[in-house]
Amino acid sequence: MNRRMKFGIEEEYFITDLQTRCMPGEPPARAIAACQAELGKHFAHEMFQCQVEMASPIFHSLPEAADYLSQVRSGLTKRLAEHGLGLLSAGSHPMATQVLQPTDELHFQQLFDDYQRVARRSVLSGLHVHVEVPATQDRVRVMNEILPWLPMFLALSASSPFWNGGNSGFSSYRQVACDEWPRMGVPEYFEDESAFAGYVDMLMRTGSIRQASDCWWVIRPSSRYPTLELRICDACPRAEDVLCLVSLFRLMVAHAVAQRRPGARYSQMSQWILKENRWRAKRHGTLAEFIVEGQEQPMLIGEWLTLAEQTFGETAAKLGVQDVFKQARRIVQEGSSADRQIVLYEQGLLLGDSVEQALSRVVDQLLAETAGMPVADPALQQVAGGP
Repeated sequence: MNRRMKFGIEEEYFITDLQTRCMPGEPPARAIAACQAELGKHFAHEMFQCQVEMASPIFHSLPEAADYLSQVRSGLTKRLAEHGLGLLSAGSHPMATQVLQPTDELHFQQLFDDYQRVARRSVLSGLHVHVEVPATQDRVRVMNEILPWLPMFLALSASSPFWNGGNSGFSSYRQVACDEWPRMGVPEYFEDESAFAGYVDMLMRTGSIRQASDCWWVIRPSSRYPTLELRICDACPRAEDVLCLVSLFRLMVAHAVAQRRPGARYSQMSQWILKENRWRAKRHGTLAEFIVEGQEQPMLIGEWLTLAEQTFGETAAKLGVQDVFKQARRIVQEGSSADRQIVLYEQGLLLGDSVEQALSRVVDQLLAETAGMPVADPALQQVAGGP
C-alpha cells in the first residue's frame, strides 16, 4: 500500500463585492491580475470573469495539501481585499445573477457558442480531486469500484442551496444545473478503459465533442493526467471539509487499486441505485436516506459512514488516515454548508430581515469560512444533528 499516493486539488472561487455582497459582473482587471500573481502557474481563469480557479501542485501528503490550501485562501483573500473584494468558496453564490461577463478565452467562447443559455446559467463552483492510479491498473475498473459511494461525497460537500437569489429547495442546486449539460452527470457504464476510449473516440469522430475532456461526468479518468478525477463535490467554504473529502477519495482509490478485480460487482442495479442516490443527495444532502445494494432498508448518512468505515477501515489504517471517518461525522453533526446556510437565512427572516438582507448574512458567513475565520453565530455550531 502506497502511503504517499500522489494527488492534486482544483478549487473554483467566486469573487464578491464586499459592499454589495454580490458578484461583480466585470471585476477590475487589476484584481484578477493580483490573483494571478498570487497563484502563479497554479492560477486558471473560469467561465466568468468573477470566478478564479486554483489548480494545485502535486501533493504527496495531506499536511502538505493543508498548508498549501491555507496559503492560497489567505493570499487570495488579502489580494482581493485591496480592491474591495472577497473570496467565496461554495457551489453557488447566494446573490448571483446570470448577468455576468464571460471570460475572453477561446475555450470558454466555444463553450458559450456550443451550449448557449445552459452555459450562461452555469454560475457554479466545484471542488475537483485528482488521485494517481498506477499504470498497471485500469482506471475505469477502479472507477467502477468507487461509483456507488459518490453520493456520499455530494451530501458531505453540498453548499449550493441558493440559486438566482432564492432558496432552491435543494442542498446542491449546482448538481441540478449540471444536469442541463450533456455528459455531466453519472457516467455511462464502461467495462474497462478500452470501452471508455472507444466511446470518446466515437464522440470525437462524430463531432459531438471538441476534445476528450468534454466528458464532464461526476467522476472520470483524466485525459491529461494518469489520475481518476472526482468532480461531484460542490466547492467547500471550510478548508477542513475539503481535506476530509480529499482524504476519503484517496482512501477509496487506494482500496480499489488493492482489489484483485476492482469493479467486478458493479451491475445495472448498481447504476440505477447510484442515480437514485445522487438525486437524494442533491435534494436532501446530509438529511437524505440512501439505498445500499443488498440492504433491505435505506440508510441515514451516519449509518452509511459506519458501513464505509467497515469497508475501508483496514486501508485507512495502512494509509494512516483513520481519522477521516471522524472528520466526515463532524460534517454531519455540525451540518453541511448547505444546512448552515439555510439555518442562517431562516434566522435572518425570523429577525425581520428582507430576503436580500438574509442572503447578505449568508454571504458574510461564507466569506468568513473561506478565509478560515471562526463561526460567527453560535446557533450554527450544530444544525443538522445525526450520528
